[in-house]
Formats: sequence, C-alpha cells, structure tokens
Amino acid sequence: MKDVQQQVDERDIYLNEVGIKDLVFPIEIKNKDGKWQTTHAKISLSVDLDPSQRGTHMSRFVDIIQKNNRIDLKHIKNILAVIQEKLGAKKSFIELEFEYFIKKEAPVSKKISYINVGVKYKAWLGDTFEFEMTVNTPATTLCPCSKEISEVSAHNQRANISITVRSNEFIWIEDLVKISEDSASSPVYALLKRPDEKYVTEYAYENPRFVEDVCREVKIQLDENKIATRYKILVESFESIHNHNAFAKIISEAMLK
Repeated sequence: MKDVQQQVDERDIYLNEVGIKDLVFPIEIKNKDGKWQTTHAKISLSVDLDPSQRGTHMSRFVDIIQKNNRIDLKHIKNILAVIQEKLGAKKSFIELEFEYFIKKEAPVSKKISYINVGVKYKAWLGDTFEFEMTVNTPATTLCPCSKEISEVSAHNQRANISITVRSNEFIWIEDLVKISEDSASSPVYALLKRPDEKYVTEYAYENPRFVEDVCREVKIQLDENKIATRYKILVESFESIHNHNAFAKIISEAMLK
C-alpha cells in the first residue's frame, strides 16, 4: 500500500513533536522491595519530525508500548531508543501519568491498608537523555496560627505535596513519599481505627505546619539526602475554614538552568 506519511512535504517546516496522547494502557512499575506492581497509565509518545517528511507512523507508538509495558529507568531509555529507530527520528519523548499504591500500617492498631499517590514520568532522548518524575502525596497540615490563638483545637486540612525531580539516576517513589509525609503535620491513611484516629489527630496537633514550613522541610530533606539537585516543590493546602487554598513553591537554581 502507498505510504502517505513518507511523502515529501515541500513546505519545509520542522515539527518539534508529533505523536499520540492520552493512551490508557496497563503498565508495571517496580516497587522498592523489587516486586512489580500493575497499574494503568495515561501515556503520551512523540518524536520530532523532519521538515521534508509529511507525517509520522502513529500506529507504531502503540505497537512499541504494547511490547514494552514494564516501566523503570532502563526500560524508558530502551523505549525512547526503539521509538527513534522505528520512526526514523532524532528526538523521542514519553509521558506517563499513573496511580501508585503504597502499603501503610496504622500507627496504633497496625492495620494494613494502601494509599495511592499520583505519579508522572517525563523523559526525552536526543543528544542526551533526561528523566523527570513528579510524585503527589496527600498529607495533613495543621495551622500554627490557629493553634496559637485558640483555647482548644486548631483548624487542619488535607494538603498535597508535589515533588518534581529531574535526574538521570533512578529515584524511588517511596523515598519521595516519605520525605513528603515527614515534612507535613501528619500522614494520611486509608484505614484507621479509633485509637489510630486519636493518635493521628493528636500527632498533627503537636506538629503544626504552614505550607511554607512544609515546603522548606521538603527542601531540607532533599538536600540532606542528596536526592537530586534539580527539583521543584509545590505544597497546596485545601483550606478548611477559608474559601481559598494556600500554597508555597520552591524551584532549585539548578532546575532553572
């Protein structure tokens, strides 16, 4: 059959990216304990397109990901290399968004449950390889100001702690989740019995944190643990007594370069 995509395009315009997006497909992600966890991801795959080429072969993206659905740093590099080879491109790109599940033990009852965190992988291969990971972790923040001015109690709320790191070294999702939870007033859990609820609410009360506090604590831990030099931190508090949210952000100098 006639290969229309391979026709010469005389408009001579380079395209930075062409490809497919929002493909939902099952993938496997390696846990820190070495096991593979099955989840599903929303996937985008693309390449650059030479000015002389009319189009790319979109179906090949789906074929490639179906044969390479185990996802870690080694597999991502391989997927990008295969995409370049199969589509005759100089640059290739991949994005994946998925839910990752972590087993958690309740603090008193020791009941086991799972929390889900949102994860995004972005990677691209050209003259060099770049990998970027974002992990969104739910947590609790308790307002220090509210605690200070109140005779009893203090307002608290769910918060989201987003850490984006760019590195060519593999970083465990679990490590970023722990940093986020340790920086907040308290972690959150899927399953808590009454003794656990008492512990968690009192723990948060004894660890009041503004979004500014949380953001700075995350930075300290990223730096002390040498996780990465290129990172972005975004903490958002879904305020319980205001009709707006509060946020704080840090972008490392290395990330801006």
